[in-house]
Amino acid sequence: MPVVKSSLPDADLKVVGEALQGALVDAVDLSLVAKQVHWNVVGPRFRSIHLQLDEVVTTARKHADIVAERASALGVSPDGRAATVASSSAIGSVPTGWIKDDDAVKILVDALITVVGRMRERIEATDKPDPVTQDLLIALTADLEKHAWMFQAESRQAEYA
Repeated sequence: MPVVKSSLPDADLKVVGEALQGALVDAVDLSLVAKQVHWNVVGPRFRSIHLQLDEVVTTARKHADIVAERASALGVSPDGRAATVASSSAIGSVPTGWIKDDDAVKILVDALITVVGRMRERIEATDKPDPVTQDLLIALTADLEKHAWMFQAESRQAEYA
């Protein structure tokens, strides 16, 4: 028996619960990836990238909390444990050791694009079952897309029109 009773029908709650859990996993893992790169980035652009990575961490942690609390409010127990995150995330692994600034930017661009793609799927999935959750996912995605844009603009491999 759930501790918190949801106002959503069971079928809708299943869809929304899965979307929220997936968003939580991605936000937690993104914060861990960004922090790992933050600690290990080296190169001429160290300082700017180092600071930019902390902005991603702050965004991811803020939204992880919002997503987890939305799940709890609906009667879905959020699971942000390390084992759950490790087994459920689609973000690629971060190499060990020092990470050159160009590689750091690429790692973050790849991670952000992966997470944004998954968030957009969740936005679509929650359209009918729960517009409130969808709104939270839209806000999260907008923030992540802004970070993706900034890291792509930072990339030395960026193509100029």
